[in-house]
Amino acid sequence: MRQLLRQLAMVKLSRRWRPSRRVEDEDEKYFIPTRDEFQPIDTREQEEIVQSYEKQHRHQEFLWRAVFSLLVLSFVMFLIYSIVSQILSPWELRYHAYFMDEVESWMIISAECSAVLACFLALKGFALHNSTWDKKWVWYSCYIGLVLGSFWLYHMLRMPRFRWDTIWLPLGPLSVAGLCFYVDHLLMESLEEVRKLRGYMYAYKGN
Repeated sequence: MRQLLRQLAMVKLSRRWRPSRRVEDEDEKYFIPTRDEFQPIDTREQEEIVQSYEKQHRHQEFLWRAVFSLLVLSFVMFLIYSIVSQILSPWELRYHAYFMDEVESWMIISAECSAVLACFLALKGFALHNSTWDKKWVWYSCYIGLVLGSFWLYHMLRMPRFRWDTIWLPLGPLSVAGLCFYVDHLLMESLEEVRKLRGYMYAYKGN
């Protein structure tokens, strides 16, 4: 995606020119161009260039959203495993056992169920991305993540010794929402560059 942005930044259709003559022989490395050796790219070629970048952007966007969605779903599956484990064998998992004297079992289960909900909300807003309303799902996920983060940090700070191996509990859902915002922002920046490129083409045609 960064490579696409670098390429788009270099392409200015309103200033781009192409040589009408190609040097066939590799030994002919030096020649003096004349004014009529260069001519502007015609409308058809401009349209082909813009369409190629639009197609490349759609491919990159699909790839990024698919890969990131799979990562979030993997985290959700881990949370579901953690919930089932706490239901069937309470306090068996080490990161649950740390809170045995601080938190009731049902609170652990409820917190992790809320984390699953937060991840699904973030994933819904990130995967749809069709309107401003869709991004509100990610904001809802962020709010739930803040509440969960406060819950876990409160009980982690009450333990005799701070357990760094449980830091993912307060940061997990919040990080998912934050990364959804970040990746979506990068993809929207890339889309904006493609739109600017088409705007340059129309501006050139107008001139």
